[in-house]
Amino acid sequence: QVQLVESGGGLVQPGGSLRLSCAASGITFRSYTMSWYRQAPGKEREVVVSITSAGSATTYADSGKGRFTNSRDNAKNMVFLQMNSLNSEDTAVYYCNAGWYYSGNKVYDYWGQGTQVTVSS
Repeated sequence: QVQLVESGGGLVQPGGSLRLSCAASGITFRSYTMSWYRQAPGKEREVVVSITSAGSATTYADSGKGRFTNSRDNAKNMVFLQMNSLNSEDTAVYYCNAGWYYSGNKVYDYWGQGTQVTVSS
């Protein structure tokens, strides 16, 4: 059974930092591209960052560039999202995603339950 369990969300003041963690089980973790998505109230879910099985990291959300850093620990089957200089627009539910690709197509797609991040004074 595949499980992705996020942690580290919470309430933070503007300008603060949070580090989200995602622990994966039931998959060959090192073979998966791990991504963080977020969904703000009234908005569609969007991809924030991804890190491939080879460790190549990409930040998709323009708002996150320079502030968000993702990393992975294949020995512990974990992926992390370090978020700095948070602002109210970062308020959202953050989801961990595991994707396995073959010939450019996403064959397997797994989601965590999400963790709430609220940026407010």
